[in-house]
Amino acid sequence: MTTVTTSVAAVTLGAAPLTPAQVVAVARHGARVELDPAAMDRVAASRAFIEGLADDPEPHYGISTGFGALATTFIASERRAQLQASLIRSHAAGTGPEVEREVVRALQLLRLQTLATGRTGVRPVVVETYAAMLNAGITPVVREYGSLGCSGDLAPLSHVALAAMGEGRVHLADGRAAAASVALAEAGITPLELREKEGLALINGTDGMLGMLLLALHDLSNLLDVADVAAAMSVESQLGTDAVFAADLMALRPQLGQAASAAHLRTLLADSPIVASHKGPECTRVQDAYSLRCSPQVHGAARDTADHAALIASRELASAVDNPVITPDGRVESNGNFHGAPVAYVLDFLAIAVADVASISERRTDRALDVARSHGLPPFLAHEAGVDSGHMIAQYAAAGIVSELKRLAVPASVDSIPSSAMQEDHVSMGWAAARKLRRGIDGLARVLAIEVLTAARALDLRAPLQPGPRTSAVRDVVRAAVDGPGPDRYLSPEIEAVTALVLSGAVVAAASLPPRSSGSADPVAAGHNTPD
Repeated sequence: MTTVTTSVAAVTLGAAPLTPAQVVAVARHGARVELDPAAMDRVAASRAFIEGLADDPEPHYGISTGFGALATTFIASERRAQLQASLIRSHAAGTGPEVEREVVRALQLLRLQTLATGRTGVRPVVVETYAAMLNAGITPVVREYGSLGCSGDLAPLSHVALAAMGEGRVHLADGRAAAASVALAEAGITPLELREKEGLALINGTDGMLGMLLLALHDLSNLLDVADVAAAMSVESQLGTDAVFAADLMALRPQLGQAASAAHLRTLLADSPIVASHKGPECTRVQDAYSLRCSPQVHGAARDTADHAALIASRELASAVDNPVITPDGRVESNGNFHGAPVAYVLDFLAIAVADVASISERRTDRALDVARSHGLPPFLAHEAGVDSGHMIAQYAAAGIVSELKRLAVPASVDSIPSSAMQEDHVSMGWAAARKLRRGIDGLARVLAIEVLTAARALDLRAPLQPGPRTSAVRDVVRAAVDGPGPDRYLSPEIEAVTALVLSGAVVAAASLPPRSSGSADPVAAGHNTPD
């Protein structure tokens, strides 16, 4: 997926929690990671504590016992290396298509961040190996299915740990597939031989679902701005009014996201000759349809949902998720922090918002094509109606995507299925929630692209009236990639071209909307609630 580029220097781990921008930079753009020396001292200190417990005749979970339903089984010291390796091999049980490289890198990075907290008890060499793999561009093959989102993303994280052991398959920095042993050797990385506690520490985290949440929030930050741009182009081209977006009307319902979207619409429609052309008393229309008039309410609700999800993500980024965990006062304690419910809920919440923003966008597109509702535009925006079909089937494509997005909005987190002989009897399904959200984000981008493409054509067909300066600039960017109105032509490449413009940030840049940081826990810092 082509997306807005984030420029971040090398990311230091262990000194402070990662930021969303840093995660995106490493996962998507290959930024290097460095390890904070003070953090490595903490890692070494916690490892010394674990090694002391390894000699204790009393059993300690994950150190001298089995796992899950076998937690009461004592393991002799000479078998513990085998125990850790067996844990990883047996749990690397993913199946299905390969997961995207950026998702795997996010997962690697977030697990590395937890290891660097010194709360997991791994040796420094484990932390160093994970950092080296990221910097070498070694991306383990992780499969689509295998995580229930509780006890961590066990199978996905196990595939990463397996590669660190020199087993399984990986992709190199240039995309070539290779055996993990070969990739590590070429990079000068010694395969890990895991010791007490380390197998658990490598797989007991919600890193996969969190990584996908952060990537989704980054992409949504752009797409929600695109939604405002597309709505403005549709309002303008369908001879709608901007009066309903007035700041005083928005203040009557002080929702932060709504205010931000309405401010965008006011800015985008300012100084529009098309809007000015029907503002006089001769205009007899009382009010626009909901899909035009209520755009800031729907887009704004999605913004507020994203802000809530960003708050949850920021708390997860400040977490050390493992079981058992080494507390700052030196205890080894079992806990349930690996349960993915907090992340799973917001992933599902975002899927609902994504589906609804796409739904209202498709409705605006449909209005532009209907001669009975478009206020003077030709049927389907066709060059010669009857001979030409115009954008008729582009709307079909949008409608098909929206229908799928509604299915993807069904929550995954309300489901649970017991595992591990009923020891793990309630799970979050957060990984599944994240996977469907990724598909939803892609669908939203395409639906918005179809609206932008259609609205640009509609604006051209309003000539000699001209759009406002900002929507005109967006139309011009579209025209640089796609020809203007004319007889029917091969439409699919044009939809793909505008989708690329949407995902790259070119549409928002052309509209000159102020940039916002994504994934901020503070809505003010994210810029979502700035009225003007």
